[in-house]
Amino acid sequence: MSQFRQDFIRFAIQQEVLCFGEFQTKAGRLSPYFFNAGLFNDGSALRELCQFYAQAVLASEVPFDMLFGPAYKGIPLAAGTAIALAEQGCNVPYCFNRKEAKDHGEGGTTVGAKLQGRVLIIDDVISAGTSVRESIELIRAAGATPCGVVIALDRMERGQGELSATQEVQRNYGLPVVSIATLDDLLGYLQGQGGMMQNLQAVQSYRDRYGVKND
Repeated sequence: MSQFRQDFIRFAIQQEVLCFGEFQTKAGRLSPYFFNAGLFNDGSALRELCQFYAQAVLASEVPFDMLFGPAYKGIPLAAGTAIALAEQGCNVPYCFNRKEAKDHGEGGTTVGAKLQGRVLIIDDVISAGTSVRESIELIRAAGATPCGVVIALDRMERGQGELSATQEVQRNYGLPVVSIATLDDLLGYLQGQGGMMQNLQAVQSYRDRYGVKND
């Protein structure tokens, strides 16, 4: 496991963004862990989170020209990742959308740089894939090309069929989905933590029952 992935898992646990226990998912499953990216909610946490996003983007080697953040959670993530990338010598423009078109002032449905070239979508997670689909449609309508999606954690969990939400995006749109960490990375981290054997066993059982095969 890449060091930054392990560091991200540790950071998420320390911030209590990644918690262990018994949580009911939207699908009605009882999950032994819960990840809520919305709890990265102060300046220091957001700064460190976006540094992880930047590392994942650069490690992926996906070619891109700019970043796009879907409203609402993707807005600070795209802006913060653009800053983190600039600090690493990769200065790129970014853009985000409004939920409702503005009919005065500059107008339009987007704020920031003009959508053009290869656009990398920055979001927190992929659940039903609605945000990704809407982002792809908006980017293509502007004459630009969506080139990938970057998320914080890939749960690697089956949806209604045999594929996970990220695999469905890859299949339906032909786009790479890059994650800072995956469920397998979480398992790898827990295996190295002597005091978390109970959590390891619970997460592994959940992975065995609901997880998808590795690509």
